[in-house]
Amino acid sequence: MSELTHFNAQGHAHMVDIGDKAHSKRVAIAEGRIHMQAATLQTILQGNAKKGDVLGIARIAAIQASKKTSDLIPLCHPLSLSRVDVSFVADEVNHRVVCRVQCETTGQTGVEMEALTAVQVGLLTIYDMCKAIDRGMTMDGIRLLEKHGGKSGDWVATEGSGS
Repeated sequence: MSELTHFNAQGHAHMVDIGDKAHSKRVAIAEGRIHMQAATLQTILQGNAKKGDVLGIARIAAIQASKKTSDLIPLCHPLSLSRVDVSFVADEVNHRVVCRVQCETTGQTGVEMEALTAVQVGLLTIYDMCKAIDRGMTMDGIRLLEKHGGKSGDWVATEGSGS
């Protein structure tokens, strides 16, 4: 495992100094799933939820969350995002919705945390909007799929390995 960068030589938490890092295009893709009852998924797909367009509102929530990541994660740098793309895919066979987020910036640090935060909040918004009919929904599989750019270069997850 490489060195933990959010701790200084004395072992105290600190914000990483990115002042000398080169600006480059940074991209991160993350995903996660929310599992639910079949009837709940049908309610979402038919647009019959009492609170409105579940996936449309979850998409906006995910985008908003990506922009607020540094307010939520103490040692994250505030970033100027150039692109946030949020998609939801309904899996009717497994009664779930898969959320995938791609975040991009040109800067001195990566956008992995922004993509992961957006996925989490998108899924939580689906839960919030549907909890009146299905409190047993579960979220899982939240992970980084890819990251590109920066000093460490490209990284792509291998299927099932979590690494």
